Amino acid sequence: MTNSTPQTEKALKRRKILIWILIAVVILGILVTAGYFVKKLIESNYYYCTRSAKFIPLAKSCDGNIDCFYGEDEVYCSTEFKANDTFPVRLISAERVLQVFNGKTWVTVCNDDWSTQHTETACKQLGYTKSRGKIIPTCPSFKLFSVTFAYTVLGLSPFLFSTNSSVCRTGSVVSLTCSDCGVGGNLERIVGGVDAHIEEYPWQVSLQNGGHRCGGSLVSSRWIVTAAHCFSGNKELSRWTVMSGETYLTTLGGSSVDKIIIHDQYDEASSDYDLAMMRLSSPISVGDKRKPVCLPPKDLLLPDKAPVVVSGWGLLRENGKISTTLQKANIEMIDRNTCSSIYATMLSQRMVCAGNLKGGVDSCQGDSGGPLVYLSASQWYLVGVVSWGDGCARENRPGVYSNVDNMLNWIYAAIEVLHANKGTSIFTGFNYISFFFYFFRKTHDVPP
Repeated sequence: MTNSTPQTEKALKRRKILIWILIAVVILGILVTAGYFVKKLIESNYYYCTRSAKFIPLAKSCDGNIDCFYGEDEVYCSTEFKANDTFPVRLISAERVLQVFNGKTWVTVCNDDWSTQHTETACKQLGYTKSRGKIIPTCPSFKLFSVTFAYTVLGLSPFLFSTNSSVCRTGSVVSLTCSDCGVGGNLERIVGGVDAHIEEYPWQVSLQNGGHRCGGSLVSSRWIVTAAHCFSGNKELSRWTVMSGETYLTTLGGSSVDKIIIHDQYDEASSDYDLAMMRLSSPISVGDKRKPVCLPPKDLLLPDKAPVVVSGWGLLRENGKISTTLQKANIEMIDRNTCSSIYATMLSQRMVCAGNLKGGVDSCQGDSGGPLVYLSASQWYLVGVVSWGDGCARENRPGVYSNVDNMLNWIYAAIEVLHANKGTSIFTGFNYISFFFYFFRKTHDVPP
């Protein structure tokens, strides 16, 4: 019988050490995994008050009542937003003609002395960073007014103001495109839908709170339009993330959110004014998989039975499972008289209908807040937001969508005000008018 050599003993020691290291790694992995699931379980039921080191039921956070010291449970929550004044700039008709509000009525902007700076200023007021303008011949129905500049405090942030002049030497009006928006894939023929690629509808996002909850639409590199009902009982900002640029549903990664604003007139019982907006903590990088959809110009007239597309990761059938692959479905707009005959007084002016009256094609629960888009002149416009319906894809039960055109003023006002709150002084509504006259008197020595 031979004795173990020193080399053999060293090998045995190394093996024992490796085994203990392996055991430690496995135990550590088990503890980390268990800790993760325990943390998720606690977070799904409780809110932790960091300053008072206590847990409160999740339902008590963001409920309007202070339950933690210093009210930390009510700080980072969704808020309502009220648009007090008429937003002073808008684009109208399919030609995207620029109009400004003079305090009493909307007036169309004449091309006289129009400059690139005017274009950039108007687009900034509409919440966009990119701008492109063109001149089109006037229509006899337009009453033309020229514009000039006024400036906010310290000479920052120029804004447009209409002068009371009907003289328009050029006889032309200004048409604006304020963003490289609405560029998606081809229109091809959810419940009754087919698989889609995110490059076709790059504005589509997934709003997640422990998993996919709703759809949404990028309208800029930082702003998302969705439905107000998505946040019923889920108002804490830190629990929401936004997944963008993905065809296949995933909960990994995502962008954090620093604002959720709900339309101040939203009524949960009737689903009226079912509109909300989310602001990402930082802008996304725009590319082939992430592009904003265009907000429609005011009074964009859709033809009868206009073809539209709804997309999302909703249920593949009523009471079925959520799709893991982005879905799209071709449907058509349904005129108000037909839809009113089905839903009667449940249908308000803030709602539009779309679908197939024969059934079989529709949006469904998981698509809530997602986009209903219309293709015009090679650009996609957000005309509706998935809101409610009677079941999914039932005969004579079309889907009901929040009417974006009807609430454009609220969308633009929300973007403007929250942008101003970040440090840029911007005036809206009648404040534009009063400040203009103040500025005019100061710079032209006109007595008050």
